Amino acid sequence: MRVAVLFGGASEERDVSIASASQIIPALRRRGHDVVAVDTASGAISPHDESARLTMSVGTTPPTGSDLSLARRSDNALRLPSEVADVDVAFIALHGGSGEDGRLQALLELAGIRYTGSGPLGSGLALDKDVSKSLLRSASIRTPDWLMAPATAEEVASVLGYPVIVKPAVQGSTVGLRIVRQPDDLADAVLEASAFGSVMIEAFIRGRELTAGVLNDEPLAVGEIIIDPDEAFTYEDKYQLGAVRETFPADLPPAVTESVREITLATHRALRLESYSRTDFRLDENGVAWVIEANSLPGMTATSLLPQSAAAVGIDYDELCDRICSHAASSFRS
Repeated sequence: MRVAVLFGGASEERDVSIASASQIIPALRRRGHDVVAVDTASGAISPHDESARLTMSVGTTPPTGSDLSLARRSDNALRLPSEVADVDVAFIALHGGSGEDGRLQALLELAGIRYTGSGPLGSGLALDKDVSKSLLRSASIRTPDWLMAPATAEEVASVLGYPVIVKPAVQGSTVGLRIVRQPDDLADAVLEASAFGSVMIEAFIRGRELTAGVLNDEPLAVGEIIIDPDEAFTYEDKYQLGAVRETFPADLPPAVTESVREITLATHRALRLESYSRTDFRLDENGVAWVIEANSLPGMTATSLLPQSAAAVGIDYDELCDRICSHAASSFRS
């Protein structure tokens, strides 16, 4: 197939997207596909320039507003690059922003272009944590209690108790996330997170960090990110080599593993996700799994969590990318 890999964009996850594309592109070529690399903020990249533009490096913090200013000037009007018009499939390697919230997906559908991942509805539902948690609750899927800012420190203490997680409600990669352990620190954390939009205040679940993927309506392996049970899995932890240890499959009792896999698939379906996704959990001290969030476009480097979840059930990275493309080609939304 002729495949356009769409990446970059202008969200705070731009660096993560570039890192994903830097491995998706060669993987698809190894599977025999004709691939064009397209940064949605600047257009197609020639093969000669790919080595300089496509890097696996992700900084310890997300790009700042000034770092993103040029990309945002180019990406401020959502549009399809001309290079996408004649491809068989658009592989969406974007994370956050208009690439993950359903707007790009809707545009591709209007243009009649096949694309990977979930449709506009599922994409939007999963990215908005307030909406997605409400849907999970309606499906009897456990997710921590939460409030939306503004909320007083006293209200948070009464409804949730401390510590709490303060984070943007429509972001990924734990951008803008902080643990607040004392009421006096709440206002500063909310202010910091509000730079990225609406703010969620969520009960903190002390325990183990788990994750599991779904591919074509089948749950993959459950993995564990080994962190302090009193801490959160941060942006720096996710993208700095050796910052944390990740194990696939996780060392869990079989009944817990199966429960997490079942909840992962139930979450995927409750949020109207398609093709593939990844769901993140906290496993509390009583062995109860709580869904933190679902990712409709999870990170896709070879060492990202979804590829590790797939590898643990015998699907290597190149095959995973190929399956994602094949699913898009065979299930075009009319």
